[in-house]
Amino acid sequence: VQLVESGGGLVQPGGSLKLSCVTSGFTFSTSPMRWYRQAPGKERDMVAFISIGGRSTDYLDSVKGRFTISRDDAKNTVYLHMNNLKPEDTAVYYCNAGARYPWGQGTQVAVST
Repeated sequence: VQLVESGGGLVQPGGSLKLSCVTSGFTFSTSPMRWYRQAPGKERDMVAFISIGGRSTDYLDSVKGRFTISRDDAKNTVYLHMNNLKPEDTAVYYCNAGARYPWGQGTQVAVST
């Protein structure tokens, strides 16, 4: 099983980024998917959830209206579209397929002037 996150970078406040997580080694289409983030010295928090087939989503309150999670089952990939980024969004972002599967290496997002 592999989860490979990409798309992070340095962006100014108010900017946007699109994160991708390409997966392999398990049946992506039957797996709910989540994005997490971990800021330095803090716990890893769930940011977004998407159900099988994308029928339902859920978000951390602080990102509602700014972040959108989506999935492409044909590409075994989950995305996180992030708009109106704030300095407090700075963290390493990870995708997750459930407790049975390993974490990826994450992708660093830094929001700063």
